[in-house]
Amino acid sequence: MTTQPRHLLTLNDLGANGIRRVIERALADKRAGTSHQSPPLPGRSLAMLFEKASTRTRVSFEAGMTQLGGHAIFLSPADTQVGRGESAGDTARTLSRMVDAVMIRNHDHDVLENFAAAATVPVINGLTDRAHPCQLLADMLTLTEHCGDLAGRTVAWIGDDNNMCRSYMTAARLANFNLRIATPPGYQPDPASVEAAGDVVTLCNSAAEAARGADVVTTDVWASMGDEAEYQKRLAEFGGFQVDNAVMTEAKADALFMHCLPAHRDEEVAAAVIDGPQSVVWDQAENRLHAQKALLLELLAD
Repeated sequence: MTTQPRHLLTLNDLGANGIRRVIERALADKRAGTSHQSPPLPGRSLAMLFEKASTRTRVSFEAGMTQLGGHAIFLSPADTQVGRGESAGDTARTLSRMVDAVMIRNHDHDVLENFAAAATVPVINGLTDRAHPCQLLADMLTLTEHCGDLAGRTVAWIGDDNNMCRSYMTAARLANFNLRIATPPGYQPDPASVEAAGDVVTLCNSAAEAARGADVVTTDVWASMGDEAEYQKRLAEFGGFQVDNAVMTEAKADALFMHCLPAHRDEEVAAAVIDGPQSVVWDQAENRLHAQKALLLELLAD
């Protein structure tokens, strides 16, 4: 009987225990450095399919596979038959016979699910319109490094109901931390998602309300990839939701500022905040590497 591969399409695929294992392994990996006397994934290959542009996702997965003794193959739509109409399922069946895992960064989460349903190797969500689990693993690793146990902590999300916001709701439920979400009117999460997250999620009317007493304040660009046509509209509607010094003052004195990057200084975050002493965005960016190495080992070596 064929064993079904383990995928990471959302954080639910790992569950609370899997997230804990990945974070513990990532912390150990980070302390150990990049050298491995006996690389754990020799000869393994990771195919990386990119519909959406990336800096951190591509470099962290590619460097991570190299450090683990394996190899990563970058593929854009122009490099594959996907760009000429081949179905996700047929591409998945083909790649499954050639590589050990596939990472996909694409627009449509339904396409990702169709790909994973046909694949016989692990499939990793590098970002879709619905979820960004790899970034959340890095964020949770960063919070664990700086704050210790996440249970009972309070995170303020200031922005819109994008893939990061939705992934934070899932993470809050699984890791038992409190999430306060502040969005402009019309950009709130849908009620079903909030209900699914349970009582760990609170919707707020202002950035200051969300940040009050929080351990962490985090945000993202106001116009994500795919929303560029709404850029000027969003600039006007999100104007009161910038994370500036006044918002950070509402949080705990030792609160952290986080941003998944890339950032637009003096739009969603004041330059004084992202470049200030409470910002841990560079730790957060580096932790994409460590979290994804741990994830690859979780899905391939175990």
